[in-house]
Amino acid sequence: QLQLVESGGGLVQPGGSLRLSCAASGFTLDYYAIGWFRQAPGKEREGVSCISSSGDGTKYADSVKGRFTISRDNAKNTVYLQMNSLKPEDTAVYYCAAAAGAPYYYCSGALGEYDYWGQGTWVTVSS
Repeated sequence: QLQLVESGGGLVQPGGSLRLSCAASGFTLDYYAIGWFRQAPGKEREGVSCISSSGDGTKYADSVKGRFTISRDNAKNTVYLQMNSLKPEDTAVYYCAAAAGAPYYYCSGALGEYDYWGQGTWVTVSS
């Protein structure tokens, strides 16, 4: 059974940091581009960041550039999203997703390009 599981969410004060993890089971992430997406209450799901299967290609939404960093450890079959300088507007459910068939150097920010999705983890930024 192919599964992605997010962890690391929680409640944090503005300016704080969290590191989200996306662990795969039932398949290896080596050949998949991985994306992080988020959905705030009452809003559409949006792309946050993505990383190519090689790890060389990354993308970030303008709203998180300079604050979030995506990385992957294929040996641990896990992708991470380091989130620093968190703001209340970062509050959302964060999802990771895997895209098969992407070139090794490329990842897409489009939801429709992703084949497998995790269940999400809540991130709440509040004082």
